[in-house]
Amino acid sequence: MEERCSSLSRRRFLAATGVAVLAAGCGTTYAAPVPTGPPRSGGRLRVGVTGGGASDTLDPHTPATNPDIARVINLYEPLLVRDHDYRLEMLVARSLTASPDARTWTAVLRDDVKFHDGRPVTPADVVATFKRIMDPKDPKSGAAGLTMLGEVVPSGDRAVEFRLTTPNAGFDDLLGQYSLGIVPADFDLKRPIGTGPFKAGSFTPGQQSTFTRNEHYWRPGQPYLDELVLINFADDDARINALLSSQVDAIDQVPVALVDVLNSDPRIQVLAAETGTWLPFTMRVDRPPFDDVRVRQAMRLVVDREQMINQVLSGQGRLGNDLYAPFDPAYAKELPQREQDIAAAKRLLAEAGHSTLDVELVTAPIQAGAVEAAQVFQQQAKAAGITVRIRKLDTTTFYGENYLSWDFAQDFWYTRNYLPQVANGSLPNSPYNETHWHDPEFIDLVTRAGSTTDAAARTDLLKRAQRIEYDRGGLIVWGFVNQVDAHRKYVAGLVPDRTGISLSGYRFGTAWLGTSGEA
Repeated sequence: MEERCSSLSRRRFLAATGVAVLAAGCGTTYAAPVPTGPPRSGGRLRVGVTGGGASDTLDPHTPATNPDIARVINLYEPLLVRDHDYRLEMLVARSLTASPDARTWTAVLRDDVKFHDGRPVTPADVVATFKRIMDPKDPKSGAAGLTMLGEVVPSGDRAVEFRLTTPNAGFDDLLGQYSLGIVPADFDLKRPIGTGPFKAGSFTPGQQSTFTRNEHYWRPGQPYLDELVLINFADDDARINALLSSQVDAIDQVPVALVDVLNSDPRIQVLAAETGTWLPFTMRVDRPPFDDVRVRQAMRLVVDREQMINQVLSGQGRLGNDLYAPFDPAYAKELPQREQDIAAAKRLLAEAGHSTLDVELVTAPIQAGAVEAAQVFQQQAKAAGITVRIRKLDTTTFYGENYLSWDFAQDFWYTRNYLPQVANGSLPNSPYNETHWHDPEFIDLVTRAGSTTDAAARTDLLKRAQRIEYDRGGLIVWGFVNQVDAHRKYVAGLVPDRTGISLSGYRFGTAWLGTSGEA
């Protein structure tokens, strides 16, 4: 009789993962009951989160890794944010309206929102929050998207005005970012206080963070959990094993090759969603050999995108066309789909004086599929005479002091619309301009688009900007990744999320545990 372990064939699981030891015990398995009825209060949810390291932070305005983002989303809340269906949803603000010329935006605060210590959120807190974010001596990551913000001033007891130096019809989208959480005017990172569903408990960078229920939370009945535990996992195998052996109740970023394996386990629920998440290859346009546009064009042409989707994502994704923001209404879907063309790549390289090319590709397990994508690209590039030497780092080193300095590397981005993404990564003053992209024509177009209130005219400018990136940019956007996570079936309240942020957008305020969960 074939050995059974954790309801999976040990032989089958090891073949799929290469795991040396499966931590789960063996014995009779059963289909776990799925919670029904109204949400049940109480219990502790343990979540395995990909990545993180010694640089982990609780700072609401500088999240970089997955564990950082998960912490920020549960501790703090911005005025508004993209919901599970990628629509803007009001959080700390109950409304946000623009003046006719889109130069003044007024946020009216909810009356029932309090900080973790019970104090009500006031306009002064919002003003102080954005002063912290925009501090010229220490600008936070969200500052790059708010360059048009002139001042933030109170407007009555419950309202705040955002006064812009230039009109911006999409300012609501720029404010709807998880890295713009509202904090008290006397915020101290040593005592992190926000308005999120959970309060900070213990925190060990690179390992684990714990959170307790915020009894002052403004959503009736939420959060349902008493405690939330986020555990860092740099290794896919360890994360999967932790779920199968009940060391954690949920994990993010299931390796897509294991989706069918986990679906066969009656205790496990796989959670999948189509997103705008992308795992680009990044080429520094200011350093050789990538300072020659012909080399950048050749590198894009060696990619077999269909093969990438099939081999890296096991089909769990959609083709990319070297552009981001696929859910943006102005997305340039009319541009021809770029396909592998080895002959054209060789011709471009020869014209650039690189009939043979040797490059180093820096990678790390920063997101599910990143390292696998590097390996597939390495093989594809051989056909064009390109030798790709892979340098694999751990996540902490990758995002360490040399991050943004690699000549050829990778990164990951969640779903954003075009202008917020440009602000984060495609302008000279962007916090994460990995390609060191600085194109005057592009900058002019996106600057004009940001201040254009006419939707048709703005769309035209954005499509022209995308054409420039498509023709001469430094990103290889080969696909958009479906988000695939998993949890034990006794975990309820988690839903597919189009933002690309894992596990219901890491929004655990709605999560609850059935009777099989930890109490």
